[in-house]
Parts: sequence; C-alpha cells; structure tokens
Amino acid sequence: MEQIYGVIHAIINLHLKPATGGTLPPVTLKHMGQFTETLHRLHTFITEQQEGNKIKQFFRQSEMTILLKDCQKGMQQAMEMFKVEAGSTVLTDIAKMQKASEDMHLKLLEMISTLSDGTASDNSSSMYHMANNSDKSSNSFSMLPSKPKIFYGRESELDQVVKVLKKDPARLVILGAGGMGKTSLARAALHHPDVAGKYELRIFVACDSVTSSIGVAALIGSYLGLKPGQDLRKSVVQHFSSTPSSLLILDNLEPSWELQESRSGVEEFLSLLTDIEHLGLLITMRGAERPGKVSWTHPFLAPLQPLPNAAARQTFFDIADNIHDAEDIDRILGLTDNLPLAVDLIAHLVDHEGSSSVLRRWESERTTMLSEGYDQRSNLDMSIAISLSSPRITALPGATELLSLLSILPDGLSDVQLLQTGLPIHDPLYCKAALLGTALAYNDDKKRLKSLVPMREHAFLCTP
Repeated sequence: MEQIYGVIHAIINLHLKPATGGTLPPVTLKHMGQFTETLHRLHTFITEQQEGNKIKQFFRQSEMTILLKDCQKGMQQAMEMFKVEAGSTVLTDIAKMQKASEDMHLKLLEMISTLSDGTASDNSSSMYHMANNSDKSSNSFSMLPSKPKIFYGRESELDQVVKVLKKDPARLVILGAGGMGKTSLARAALHHPDVAGKYELRIFVACDSVTSSIGVAALIGSYLGLKPGQDLRKSVVQHFSSTPSSLLILDNLEPSWELQESRSGVEEFLSLLTDIEHLGLLITMRGAERPGKVSWTHPFLAPLQPLPNAAARQTFFDIADNIHDAEDIDRILGLTDNLPLAVDLIAHLVDHEGSSSVLRRWESERTTMLSEGYDQRSNLDMSIAISLSSPRITALPGATELLSLLSILPDGLSDVQLLQTGLPIHDPLYCKAALLGTALAYNDDKKRLKSLVPMREHAFLCTP
C-alpha cells in the first residue's frame, strides 16, 4: 500500500508542477496507464483471494501466481518511472496539495463568475447557426465527431437508421453490447448525406460522464451555448422548441438511465424532448432495453450483433494488411467472436507485433493484452467492466456467478439446464434476464444462453 500511495503522490505532484502547465507528455500518460492496469490486476488478485470459490481457486493457482508476479513487476516499474524511493514518506506534502487544489477550484469559480450573461452564449451558439441556406450542415460541422473511416458489415443497420431519421418524428435507439460499434453506427448516420440534408442543426453529445437527467441537460446546454445553471432541462427544451429542424444524438446514455434513482428523471426528460415535433432524437445505449415514456419510431432497430465474418476480416486487413499467415488470422479472429472493438484492438497488435507473437501472448494474457488504452473505446477489459458495473448486475450477485459459469461453457446453457442442474444460483432465470438486458450474454438460434469469447475470457479472469 505504501508503494501505491507513493506512486499516486508522485503523479499528483508531477501534474501540479508549474513547469508542466497541467499538461503531461504522452510517454508519462503511457506510464500512468500502465500503472492503472497494474492496479486493476492487483484488484483482480485480491478479489479472487477473498471471494473466489475454493474449486475455482484450485484450478487457477498457476494463473494467480503469474498475475501476482505481474503486479509486483508493474509496481516496481511504476516506482522506477515516477522515481519513488522505497520507504519514502508520502504524507509530507499533503497540505500543499490540498492548498493547490483549493486554489485551482477558486480560480475556476472566479472564471465562471466573470463570464457575462450573454457573451459566452452568443459566441458558442453562433457556431451552430447557418451561415446561409446553401450549406445546412456547416453550422455544426466543426463540433461533430468524424465519420468512421473503417466501417464494414453495418450497411443494413445504417440504411435502417437513416430511413428512420428521415421520418417525422424520428426517435431511435441503437442498442448492443459494449464494443459492438454503436457509436460508430451513430457517427456514420450523422454524416450520411440524407441526414445532413434534412437537419439544419446536428448535435452529438457524449453522455458517459454524467449520471442524471440534470447532468445530461447540462452537457447539451454546453453544446448549445446556454448560460450555465443548476438545472437546464427546461432551457434545453425551450431552445430546441424555437430552433429549426434539429438532430440530437445522445451517445452512451446508459450511465444515467441504468441507475434506478435517476431512470425516471431521464425518461421524463426524453419525453419532453420528443414532444418537439421537429427534433430528431438518436440514442446509443449498452444493453437490449429502450427507455420508457417515449414513442420510439417503427421499425425498431434490433440490438447490434457481431460483425459478419467477411466484414470482420476486411476490418482486420484494413488495419493490419493482408500479409499474415491465413491460419493465424482465422485463429485470431476466432478469439474476438467478431466483436468490433476486439477486432480493431487485436488487428493493431498484429500490425505492430505480428500474428505469431499475438497468439503466444494470448495464451498467458488473454483480454488484458487488448486493454492498454485509457478509455472504453481503446481498452477491452474496461469496456466489459463498465457493463459488469451496471446496477442491474451489481444488485444481483447471481448474475455475475452465472456469467462466470458461462465463461467455462462455450456451448452455453439451455433454460432446462438452468433450472434442473441444481446450480447454486438464486433465481437463475432472473439472472439470465439481467445478463440479456445488459448484453453481457445472448440467446443463440437454439435459445441457449451464451456469451461472446471476449466476455467469457474477461469473466473467467476477473469474476469470482
């Protein structure tokens, strides 16, 4: 623990140094990411020792030994990188750190208070309004995420999304597991000529950092250039009511909707937004359930599935080129189950290390080798962990136990097996519904409950 405190202390001090200007170089960020991964592995090890069942621990002794050695190695590297001396005192500068934090907070409040009532709003919102009628999309182009450059196997889904967005009113939800390509599909639709031609204003808001309807409204308000306030829900609705035809995309809305205490408020806010006839609404969410209180436009888009084999291969070749051993590529793609995020990450590894090296690493590292990024779009374990942290899963211990069981059953389970094999899982059908609702598992064409390879590998390593 002293080593961990020491590294964290060193990182905070490094960030607060005047010479850095609050910005750290990429190499330092990389070391911070590696330290974060070490903490994640250490948490996994401790959880296994405290909560894992004895049978599973017995069969995973060797794996846990390797994991502990990796943790020790990672901590030593972190101490060397951030120049933390063994036995050093880490509490000496706490008062200075607190004072610096308080000063930064006060400066931020002063900056907010000095903003005039109209200047920030006028300047920001002017970025969205049309310069002339000849280019309807120019108003929001600079604020929109780019069109995905590698995009295969979603032609049918894209066509359906565009057709719905061309309707009046247009209200659509893109559902699916984490890493399934929901955001990419939304970005592709956002830049489709038919969509850009219809909506004079297009706004794309990433909602994964907030957990309430008030937070969602605050994010939307910042994009619209509205004056900051405690609750902007009414202001957002009024703004859209008085603007021309608009498309609002709320990406990764599930952190706000998943929480029981905020779900009703989120659904009520969405209902108010959809009362505006000329406002198109497109939402992306993990899982397989749509928010209530909204009349979603038909036909509904089914939750996204893994890519077809041909699309997964083309995605892989666009990243890693078609120069690797064919059998190796088949094995590697088999490890991804055609989950788009996994295909993308493993293709970049193959491009850098070669297919043989990646296959060797997989034998010992599994999904951790695809988890060196710093967010859910570049870190497979982090993406899966976000789904596992869903309130529906954390409130139901049996759901995690069922997922752990699926991790060693690639052929899955039928409902009969769930009910008649005497599994030590309370209310297994309810647990099954939770896994299906969060897209951590799926029913195959024979109605057997299964989980994709990346989810199984993560669950085997990280769940009790």
